[in-house]
Amino acid sequence: MDRAFAEKFAAEWADAWNAHDLDRLLSHFADDVVWSSPVVVTFNGEESGTLHGKAAVRDYYATGLRRIPDLRFEVLSVRVGMAVMVINYRNQDGREVSEVLVLRDGLVVEGHGTYA
Repeated sequence: MDRAFAEKFAAEWADAWNAHDLDRLLSHFADDVVWSSPVVVTFNGEESGTLHGKAAVRDYYATGLRRIPDLRFEVLSVRVGMAVMVINYRNQDGREVSEVLVLRDGLVVEGHGTYA
């Protein structure tokens, strides 16, 4: 993965979150995305913590935006692998979080929210 692409992706991702623009945010995801996070259990009651498909991720993110109206992300760093990137950021509560994203053709096909 090209570093310039990853940094641009991370900036656009954060801008979409900070604007609470769900459509713009989801434009970064493939239709067959698989997403996992411990927050999925809390927000969606899905005990596996895993969602399948863009529609399920849309519902999850919409719930997050409703439940956390002051949600905001500040990108701290971006790490780049072959087809993987990690966005390290600080959220509205000052907590550091990382998103581990696997991409195919420029879109997220697998993602993992990780928390300290």
